[in-house]
Amino acid sequence: MTQENGQLYIVATPIGNLDDISQRAIQTLGKVAWVAAEDTRHSGKLLSHLGLSARMLALHDHNEKQRASALLQKLQAGEDVALISDAGTPLISDPGYSLVRLCRDAGIKIVPIPGPCALIAALCCSGLPTDKFHFIGFLPAKSGQRQQVLQAIPAGVGTLICYETARRILDTLDDLVAVYGPERELALAKELTKTFEHFAFGTAADIKAWLTEDPARCQGEMVLMIAPSQPVDDEIPAEVQRTLKLLMAELPLKKAAALAAEIHDQKKNALYKLGLSWTGM
Repeated sequence: MTQENGQLYIVATPIGNLDDISQRAIQTLGKVAWVAAEDTRHSGKLLSHLGLSARMLALHDHNEKQRASALLQKLQAGEDVALISDAGTPLISDPGYSLVRLCRDAGIKIVPIPGPCALIAALCCSGLPTDKFHFIGFLPAKSGQRQQVLQAIPAGVGTLICYETARRILDTLDDLVAVYGPERELALAKELTKTFEHFAFGTAADIKAWLTEDPARCQGEMVLMIAPSQPVDDEIPAEVQRTLKLLMAELPLKKAAALAAEIHDQKKNALYKLGLSWTGM
């Protein structure tokens, strides 16, 4: 008799408020043979809160490739496995890709148990366009690399969304100004579904002022959203555009826009935005 494979369940868990877990997630976590968790101690507290006990295995960034093979063997032996992360939907800036890919290629059935996801929760309350968005995940830790990533994002992808840490948020806001200019509209979601949940809106300067007004505000988990660039003003004269292009060939955009604005008595910010549109920002 052929042994039937087990099933891999991708289970979303709360991002803060434990009441957000679905009934289906509870039932799934209660019936599987194994729970693969990013941090077994953290997830053990969730299972204990739900009144569940389960055999747990750690699956995180440092051991995923090795652990994925062991979990595949358990699935092929007929045991069901649930994959959870510390919070939210697994694989969204969390471990799990190697396991899911391995199981997919091996013919294991993969079952989504949907639920909380910080980026979606933040976006739908942001007041920014939701018809198109581009999720960046976590930006690099170093300023220069952050700016390179931001500069490489093509125009037309919609609202940009990234996760950011409290200790880097102020520097990241400065980098956004350096790349997109000071007037780009932003939204910051902080501590979603938790006691001190808060949304801040405005320019980078507005949000930075709010954060620095009280040091306690630069704590917790954050989702940063960046509005799409606005259409460039078509009324900028062709002669001005030609000057700007010539200057951009020799100078950084910020300097080129300032110089072209001075030569032609134009608004510097309008020329800066025009230059950004040419470079795909």
